[in-house]
Order: sequence, then C-alpha cells, then structure tokens
Amino acid sequence: MVFQLEKVNEAIRRRVPPLTSIPLPRSVDQRILEKRWPVTELAPPPPGSGLKPILGDAGPPLIGHSLDFMRYGPSFALRRFQLYGPISWAHSLGRPMVTLGGPEATSIALINKDKAFSQGGWRALIDTFFHRGLMLLDFDEHMSHRRIMQQAFTRQRLTGYVDQMGPTLREGVQAWGGQERPRLYWLLKQLTLDVATRVFMDQRSGKDADRINRAFVDSVRAATAVVRYPVPGGRWAAGVNGRKLLERYFADNIGRARRSEGDDLFSALCHARSEDGEQFGDDDVINHMIFLMMAAHDTSTITSTAVAYFLAKHPEWQERARAESLALGDEVPDIEALEKLETLDLVIKESLRLVAPVPSMVRTTVRDTEVLGHHLPAGTMVGVSPFLNHFSADHWSNPFDFDPERFAEGRREDKSHRFAWVPFGGGAHKCIGLHFGTLEVKALLHEMLRGYTWTVPRGYEVKWDYVSLPVPVDGLPVELRRR
Repeated sequence: MVFQLEKVNEAIRRRVPPLTSIPLPRSVDQRILEKRWPVTELAPPPPGSGLKPILGDAGPPLIGHSLDFMRYGPSFALRRFQLYGPISWAHSLGRPMVTLGGPEATSIALINKDKAFSQGGWRALIDTFFHRGLMLLDFDEHMSHRRIMQQAFTRQRLTGYVDQMGPTLREGVQAWGGQERPRLYWLLKQLTLDVATRVFMDQRSGKDADRINRAFVDSVRAATAVVRYPVPGGRWAAGVNGRKLLERYFADNIGRARRSEGDDLFSALCHARSEDGEQFGDDDVINHMIFLMMAAHDTSTITSTAVAYFLAKHPEWQERARAESLALGDEVPDIEALEKLETLDLVIKESLRLVAPVPSMVRTTVRDTEVLGHHLPAGTMVGVSPFLNHFSADHWSNPFDFDPERFAEGRREDKSHRFAWVPFGGGAHKCIGLHFGTLEVKALLHEMLRGYTWTVPRGYEVKWDYVSLPVPVDGLPVELRRR
C-alpha cells in the first residue's frame, strides 16, 4: 500500500479546502490546524474483504494529537473531517483512536447491531472513580440494570424531583444578588451540586454536603489527570480519596435509605424493581449513585452555562424567554409549568447543539467490524463526535449560527436524520436522565430570568476548555443586574 498512500497524501494536499471554511475562535492557532502529517493506515483490511483501510495520521511524536483535541475541540474535529471524511484515526491518549462523525457513522456505533462496540473505552478512562456506573456496563448486564434504574426516572418520580429542586434553585439564585460581575460558571456549578445533594440524597447544605460536593469534584477532575498514579497531593490521589469517601457515605446511609419511602434518588434506587422483580444490591446502589451524581451535576452545569451565555449574547431571546417565565407567576413552578416554557426549550436544544456537554462518546471494538466500508479492527478505541453531526451543513442550515427556531415546529431540522442531534447519545446507552437534566436547566434558567438580566461585553466570545468536558476558561464573567 506504500504507493497508494503516497498518492493519497498528494491527493489530500491538492483537495483540502481552506481552513477559512471553518469559523475559528480567535484563540485557535491556525498554523497547528494547517499542519500536514503523513497519512497512514490504521490497519490493513483482511485480504479479499473488499474493505478500505481507515486513514489518518499519528501527529506529533509521543503526544500525538492529544493536546489538539483538548485545546481546539470542535475546530480540530471539523478540520479532521475536512481532511479524511467521517472516519479517521489519530494518535491520542497514548494509543490510536478512531473518530466517527456524521449521522451515518454515528448510527453504526450507537445502535450497535452486531454488538461490536463495548463501553470499554469509558472503563479505561474513568472506571477508577465511577466503577460499574450505568454508562460503563455492557450488553445484557447494562439492559438489566437500566430496566431497574428506569423506575427511578418515571413521570411520578420526576414530578417529585422537580418539587424538591425548585426551592433550592430559587434560594440559591437569589443569593447571587451582591455580585455585579460574577464568574457565572462557578455559581452554576455550586448550585447544581447543591441540587444533586438535595434531590439525590435528601442532604441539606452544611459540612456533610460540602464534603460530599468536594469529593465529587475531586473524582471528576481526576479522570483527566496526566499522572495517573496516586502521588500525594496530585489530582489522581484526590480522586481516589474522593471515591473512598463517597463509598463510605453511601454505605453508612444505605440502611436508612432502604427503610425510607423518601422522594430522593437514593431511596428510589434502593426500592426500584424491574417488571420481573429484579432489584439492586447494596454495591450496585452505591456505584450507580456515585456515577449519577457526577453525570447529573456536570452536564447540567455545562448546559446551563451555555444557555446563559447565548442568552447574554442574544438579549432578544433573553427577553422572549423572560416574558414566558414571568407569565407563570410567582409560585415555584411544578413540572407542568416548566413544560410550558417553550422558548427556553428551543434555546436549550440549540445550546446543546452548539456546545455538546459530552464532546466524545467513547467505545472499544470487541471484534473486527466495518463502518461505511472501512475495516475497523478489534481492540480499537473509538470516539463518536457529536460536533461533526451538529455542524453538518447537510443537516442544518447555517450550522454555526445561533438559531433556536431551527427546532420549532415547521422546521425541525433535528429531524433531518435520527442522529443529526445527539447531545444525549443514542441507542441502548442514550442518557437515562435526559428529562431530569432538561427540567433542571429549565428550572434554573427560569429563576435567573425572573430575578436578573445579564450581559457580556460587545465582541466577547467564550473560550471553551475541552480537556475533559467543555468548561469556559475564564469562568464566563457576566454583568449581572437585579430586576
């Protein structure tokens, strides 16, 4: 294949579109994205298979493209798509990694008809801290656990969770009053942690809640540690200690939760039974609680931050959403009231499109398979990239523009393909808490709209850090004014 690869390298040099076709943040170093590396095959296809090899490049020696993924996020992903199309490989995180992008490639991995894709990719990254969480389980075991857990996310349960989170959100948002230029991300992160401890564990604020919150933060941060060994004072060690603290807390309190008929998630998981009468053991409840606490507060923080940012950049949408919130009156809204906030619903969906909270859904192949006519060998780490679906000009009009109306009835661009919009994943592993998360973000933004107006300076563009999940590098400073 040497001769053919030389031809491929030359063809790519000739046909690559200009980088200016991708809207780039000012922080992106265009020289790095323009750099050409020799194109090579991931692995030769089996003789006579008729399959094509997956093409890509290793990038810089030793580090590969790890830092490019982390620094440039969607800009880097879109450039790779320009170079190689919907399937390519790169050296990242110390090993070859294949990226699948676009609705067709995405559907193969997420629907996973031949069960060739496992959750082993996630286990390699975060199992130390979120051992046997639902997202890390595979196939029949995953479906068994999901059937039980679904009983904790029924309409009746969601109604109770909304009733619990409402007062916590109102009190927390009102307490922001004295800060004129806060770093909004950090305010939202603390608030979603408070909601998680209140709704998930029936734990009020205080020393215990603060310790639990700190342990969750340490566990989440540890997954991106460069030194992946418990060196004292290091990020990995803090995560290991945080995990131990969380295990002790839930183990000490699981007896109370099993005796309780409370409305919190901890009690719900203790009592949940599938239609076949299956129930979680104590270890399963503890593992799922630790994972769900992480998943709930991190994604809700990122989504509410993105929504608040776009509402600051587009004050006409902020006023339109505020009018609907004020029309609900002064009562803390219940689930039916939140579902009436149609403008917020549009803005949340568009924010999830532009800033996907999980920038890559990681899988590992457990057998040789094929994707769009390409040979994908067993044992390969695979990342499904929502960016490439969310910015596809084949499925979205002016895909880089903020345009919530694209989700309104009559347009529904998200219906252009089943996997055009995938902020919650898809297939058997589609986020089980997507309705809870959406309701939490709606309730939080509703309280912000009632109490404040907020703006950012003209010309301000947020810079997202993609080292783990997208976080605003500067914390998103805003001008916050009481109404």
